[in-house]
Amino acid sequence: MSDLALNLRAGLPDALRVLLRDYPRDLWEAHRNFDGLTRFWLERHMMFRQVLGMWQQETRGFLDGGDTRAHGARTSQLGGFLLSQLQGHHQIEDGHYFPMLSRAEPRLSRGFALLDADHHALEAELSALAEAGNTHLAALAEGAGRDSAGALLARLDGFAPLLDRHLTDEEEGVGPVILHHGARL
Repeated sequence: MSDLALNLRAGLPDALRVLLRDYPRDLWEAHRNFDGLTRFWLERHMMFRQVLGMWQQETRGFLDGGDTRAHGARTSQLGGFLLSQLQGHHQIEDGHYFPMLSRAEPRLSRGFALLDADHHALEAELSALAEAGNTHLAALAEGAGRDSAGALLARLDGFAPLLDRHLTDEEEGVGPVILHHGARL
């Protein structure tokens, strides 16, 4: 397996971070091209992290004795929202943004292919997460759920670092390209 696989890498390789050296993250918000697409895109990423954290917290709360009915409703709401929003986000990136950004910065096309490959790896994780969530909701409907909540939480906790690794790498790969090219995109 490649050391660039999502579950193994510690970040983007240096060759794919060339623009990040010119546009370090701590200067992004002050850049004239930051507003608009860059701000919206980073806010979406933050929302994904927050919703995942809320779902983890909700599941931990249930395991600590939380209300079954409220937990089921919240699990359905948070899980459905996160899974559908991530899938839609990835489709837009793969179908529109990554090809556009690759044309604008051909030297980073390998990085965008890597991020696209991440989406395929995450699809399997999202499917497993949906299955764990549905299994848990079915158990709750039968008056059970503690065991399935533990399995769901384990799945959520395993997914969190993968999602964060991908989002961070995506931000460090895409953000500088948008700042560099601005309105030309």
